[in-house]
Amino acid sequence: MGKLGYESPENYSNRELSWVLFNKRVLSEARDKNNPLFERLKFLSITASNLDEFFMVRVASLKDMVNAKYTKPDIAGMTPTEQLSALNEVTHELVNKQYMVYNRSLIPQLEANGLRVIARHEDLTEKEAAYVDEYYEENVYPVLTPMAVDSSRPFPLIRNKTLNIGALVKKKDGDGELEFATVQVPSVLSRVVQIHTKNPLNPEEKAVILLEEVIERNIHKLFMNYDIVCAHPFRIMRNADLTIEEDEAEDLLKEIEKQLKKRQWGQAIRLEVEEGIDKRLLKILVEDLHVRQEDIYRIDGPLDLTFLMKMYGLPGFDHLKEKAYAGPQPVPELPEGCDIFEQIRKQDLLLFHPYETFRPVVDFIRQAAVDPDVLAIKQTLYRVSGNSPIIAALAQAAENGKQVSVLVELKARFDEENNIVWAKKLEKAGCHVIYGLVGLKTHSKITLVVRREEDGIRRYVHLGTGNYNDATAKLYTDVGLLTCAPYIGEDATAVFNMLSGYSEPLSWNKLSLAPLWLKDRFLALIGREKENALAGKEGHIIAKINSLCDKDVIEALYEAGAAGVKIELIIRGICCLKTGLPGIGDNITVRSIVGNFLEHSRIFYFENGGRPEYYCASADWMPRNLERRVEIMFPVERPELQKKLMTILNMQLRDTVKAHILTPEGKYEKVDRRGKGYFNSQLEFCNMALEAARQQELLVNNRIFIPEMHHEE
Repeated sequence: MGKLGYESPENYSNRELSWVLFNKRVLSEARDKNNPLFERLKFLSITASNLDEFFMVRVASLKDMVNAKYTKPDIAGMTPTEQLSALNEVTHELVNKQYMVYNRSLIPQLEANGLRVIARHEDLTEKEAAYVDEYYEENVYPVLTPMAVDSSRPFPLIRNKTLNIGALVKKKDGDGELEFATVQVPSVLSRVVQIHTKNPLNPEEKAVILLEEVIERNIHKLFMNYDIVCAHPFRIMRNADLTIEEDEAEDLLKEIEKQLKKRQWGQAIRLEVEEGIDKRLLKILVEDLHVRQEDIYRIDGPLDLTFLMKMYGLPGFDHLKEKAYAGPQPVPELPEGCDIFEQIRKQDLLLFHPYETFRPVVDFIRQAAVDPDVLAIKQTLYRVSGNSPIIAALAQAAENGKQVSVLVELKARFDEENNIVWAKKLEKAGCHVIYGLVGLKTHSKITLVVRREEDGIRRYVHLGTGNYNDATAKLYTDVGLLTCAPYIGEDATAVFNMLSGYSEPLSWNKLSLAPLWLKDRFLALIGREKENALAGKEGHIIAKINSLCDKDVIEALYEAGAAGVKIELIIRGICCLKTGLPGIGDNITVRSIVGNFLEHSRIFYFENGGRPEYYCASADWMPRNLERRVEIMFPVERPELQKKLMTILNMQLRDTVKAHILTPEGKYEKVDRRGKGYFNSQLEFCNMALEAARQQELLVNNRIFIPEMHHEE
């Protein structure tokens, strides 16, 4: 590595600053007037929730490094202190842009389309004020807990991410001394309050006000013996990066439960306050919450824009939303009610979510749970939905006497609590539950079903790029493979034996696993393309991933690009690779697609001297995926399925609507559409799935016979 001099820091972008560029791409969708108005609200809401998580985890981690006097620079040559300083500047700028979009573009547009968002309670009409006051008395007042601070009552715990109203009050008959008081805006009530009074000038208009404005208008009723000097909303973000000493934690379950509680009162790392907040009130907040000046965000508008997702759900505005996709379509090879094992025996199947339904994955486990010939089910779970049918099926399988082993990853960030609940439920049902490996997160997505058949034991396997989560499978784009190929079945058994504590196999047939083998496999595949190009053969790599920040992989890509390999990268989020470097030029291109579905699948294509190889994986090209997690990459070998993957890659490379291109200057720009026409890959995938389902229906209705295809070894 490094033979061509690509190890220099100026050839890499900083990971955190690259993430901010990603969130700016999401913000550009909120600004894009070609998107329906309510879709723009949704994108703006997503930028806010993205930023929250970024602060709680990434900014918090950098602050921890600075506090620990850690000074080692990253691949772009920046120390943690330098990164924090640069982030402080760009995140303030990003927040200002969010509110410019909100105030100058979205709010006037909403009003023009019959939805008035009342920014301040002072703007209510007499009729509206009466409605709001009645709403407060009946619905809000009983839920509130006002808290005053004085010598006998210390400053209260302000919970992470909660919205609060801080006030300065003074006793009506006292000496005029100011006291601090606060009330939390209850998250159990809807933050968007619809006002059901008619505007005589515009009877069709709908009006909404935010809950904090309703409370602020009535705050004097909470402190009856006081005069309210001022009242302003505020919100804090705390360090939510859990540190768990697994080697010393006797019971990982209990240790994580204990650490979760700490998330509510971790170090305050960001304070959002209303623009124009009383200086005396701000001083109290800053001193008691121990916030630095650079971590104060003065907001020109409502705090926490994630409420826009609730506004998206308001009835009566469907004409301002993207025409809804008719929902995930059935998989043509898996008609409803079919024997899923019989279908897998015929041929490997590739599922493409959310365009195709996730139901076959659920049915795979459901059928296995009740099938008398199924002996064992083994599965890894990283993030599952609130009311998961997969959990229910696994529990049922155990109750039916099957051998059920489930690896539940307790360290899945922000899903720890959920996963603890499921783990306990599965154990209660009789499943053998494993809690991941010490020091590693198990991020792989694999299910193994062992079945007794006439010709002996057969192993059925599902491998995926996304979680076993039926809810997010409607929103995230992922691919999954269903197969009973013996070599993959053998590898799957080895994976679970490794996870439950046996030693790893001497070699693998088809699968590549992190943290021990996968990175070397990727480097070898990239290196092979480079060698082919140097030998005068065509070299070509297409990789669709979520993030790229592993230095060794980037260096290998630079060297392959310099050797003449054509490298096309489709990267949704972070990208530390730079384009247009001397000696590489246009051989490496990077595009990012930000659409209505979250791009989540990881697909890899290697030309291999005219014998192309296709792979899918649970891993991105990041050090954490390749070195600190259990991840799986699997080959897709059936020609029809390879064709399906190539169609996915080619259509994303053709996208002229949702694609942003990384320029040599380190910026992302929308595709120049001149002469290229309008091509929205996600929309086309929806149309393809609808057409395939329609064709299948015609076949069934006309009873056209389709010959059986047998699995090729």
